[in-house]
Amino acid sequence: MGTSTGAAEPLPGARRPTVPRASLRVRLLRRPEVGALAAAVAVFVFFSLVTDTFLTPQGVATWLESAALFGIMAVAVSMLMIGGEFDLSTGVMVGSTGLLTGVLATHAGVNVWVAVVVSLVAALAVGLVNGLLVVRTGLPSFIVTLGTFFVLQGLNLALTKAVTGQVAVQGMTGAAGFWDARWLFGSSMRLGPATFQVSILWWALFTAACTWVLLRTRAGNWIFAAGGEARSARHSGVPVLRTKVGLFALTAFAGWLVGMLSLFRTTTVQASTGVGVEFVYIICAVVGGCLLTGGFGSAIGGALGALIYGMTYQGIVFAGWDNNWLKAFLGVMLLAAVAVNTSVRRRAHTAGAARTARTSPHVAAAGGSPGGAALDPEGEVRR
Repeated sequence: MGTSTGAAEPLPGARRPTVPRASLRVRLLRRPEVGALAAAVAVFVFFSLVTDTFLTPQGVATWLESAALFGIMAVAVSMLMIGGEFDLSTGVMVGSTGLLTGVLATHAGVNVWVAVVVSLVAALAVGLVNGLLVVRTGLPSFIVTLGTFFVLQGLNLALTKAVTGQVAVQGMTGAAGFWDARWLFGSSMRLGPATFQVSILWWALFTAACTWVLLRTRAGNWIFAAGGEARSARHSGVPVLRTKVGLFALTAFAGWLVGMLSLFRTTTVQASTGVGVEFVYIICAVVGGCLLTGGFGSAIGGALGALIYGMTYQGIVFAGWDNNWLKAFLGVMLLAAVAVNTSVRRRAHTAGAARTARTSPHVAAAGGSPGGAALDPEGEVRR
């Protein structure tokens, strides 16, 4: 006597129900960075037409450098927002790490490389504290990192003035090991008539690494799950708490990296460096397709958001316009990005659901995909 398995066997010659491949339009709508790419092209074309400097080799190098420093942080902030959290201490972290490195190298007589490592450890420690406070106390990350912002800002001003007698650190060129460190963080490459900074390469490498983590590793799945539905993810075995703490450490690392790139590029750092730009990073991430609710976005989108900002900032300068127009542009860009992202996600979800119901009504009626399969972000069946 046979034993029932609880699942009906298909009849001979019967075709197993499948979910058809999503249309190109639906798949494009589901990509978080598509809107940012279109906006980047529009900004590029606009400033190419209104100013002659924008497309010159040195003009390109200038707005790429501006985008790179914002882009590294925007990518890290995008990762954190996908994980469902915010970090308002990212901007001040740039100044804190630069100041710590500078004070150790110029006033404590520490080798620059040692100072760089110490500042990295300090940044990661702050990131871990932020993450642990968020996951252990249950307080909103907005509040926790806002507190960290004020603590670091106060320390930057008070300690720098107490040690140096002013609110800036100078004299880095005379510190031991400076020129070797500058090759890594502040060098440049001459290509024809233009000079391209190494920060552009760091930006590209950091974006590529974060994209690989999101799309090709288990940690990437954890990040999306932690930001999308943390409780369900936790019940499924996803280390939500560890993932979120790691993301806060990532934003701290990015702040350290930008701090080093800025310090060794200019050889000086102000106590107010980075203060006020934390919302620019968030805007770049949102423009790049990240949802404020978490669980959706991409590293490439954050990089594109920073590219839009860099092109706009330098384009306004090249055109000779009032810089206050940049703030107005940021506000409009943020509102438009939130509206477009919400609309596109809703339309993509509706189109995908309608297509599945129309072409495979037996699947829709069953409330899922055939044979217990799951749907990946592109709408394909994954077993």
